[in-house]
Amino acid sequence: QVQLVESGGGLVQAGGSLRLSCAASGRTFSSYAMGWFRQAPGKEREFVAGIGWSDYTDYADSVKGRFTIYRENAKDTMHLQMNNLKLEDTAVYYCALRFSRYVRTWQNEYDTWGQGTQVTVSS
Repeated sequence: QVQLVESGGGLVQAGGSLRLSCAASGRTFSSYAMGWFRQAPGKEREFVAGIGWSDYTDYADSVKGRFTIYRENAKDTMHLQMNNLKLEDTAVYYCALRFSRYVRTWQNEYDTWGQGTQVTVSS
């Protein structure tokens, strides 16, 4: 069983940057797809970015061009670099893993979740 732990969240001014990290412990599956989701107050959890086989990446339209997902397989760590943050990016961000090599965008297709890290963007 894999456990995921997010870090790097915080308070940032609009236009600023943050880098989120997700560290895996226990049994790891470097060939499996991983993703970032976020959940704002009163909203359902939504897909942000994913990375899968051969480092294929996928992004939500709302973050495309601003966020970059990447992984360090040797360290069992994944990151989300967030640039030009906007007020609407405020949410709890979750790291997730699915037991597949292919990225999907639906929350229910992921099998293991981290505890979440808060990102707050202020004006």
